[in-house]
Amino acid sequence: MIEKLACQLGRNDETPNIELAEWLCQSDDVSGIREIVDGLKGKDKAIASDCMKVLYEIGERKPHLISEYADDFLTLLFSRNNRLVWGSMIALAAIAELVPDVIYENIDRVLSAFNAGSTITVDNGITVLSKLSKADKAYASHLFPLLLEHLRKCRPSDVARHAEKMSICVNQENIKDFFDVLDTRKDYLASPQSERIRKLENKLSK
Repeated sequence: MIEKLACQLGRNDETPNIELAEWLCQSDDVSGIREIVDGLKGKDKAIASDCMKVLYEIGERKPHLISEYADDFLTLLFSRNNRLVWGSMIALAAIAELVPDVIYENIDRVLSAFNAGSTITVDNGITVLSKLSKADKAYASHLFPLLLEHLRKCRPSDVARHAEKMSICVNQENIKDFFDVLDTRKDYLASPQSERIRKLENKLSK
């Protein structure tokens, strides 16, 4: 499988990696996926980066095919290769509903990457935390206040997008707190952001 990666084909685009992910999904090639996971652990950064792309593309299509590798993705949240960090968070976001307990056992690692991460890491970290909050009330009691605190402090340009991601774990017990935080941000939002918030609140209020 490694020989089919973009970097091994002398390509600078992601098309070969996406095509490989699609083929692995169509064939349910478990051994092939394991080979790609092993490629994350080598010293060749190009191979590792391409392998990560393949894996999170699989996660987008058939998350169950990569769910058993949650520990690998959690470990890579501390990688020095930033692409592996945000790629791992994308993968974890894809499988969070399938293995919430495994991820929550390592929640300090997730939060560390989330708090120090790039835009992609943060965006997908919100999805991870929101899916864990939705999965278990005990997880929500810990994580939902952290999500609200993030919503209070994030850039105005990010408020609507992040609120939309968080909305999956909003329920009758926490909707007032969610709306209260959104109210504190409304004066700082541009018109398109405000409209997205209005639509989200209407949707959640039904």
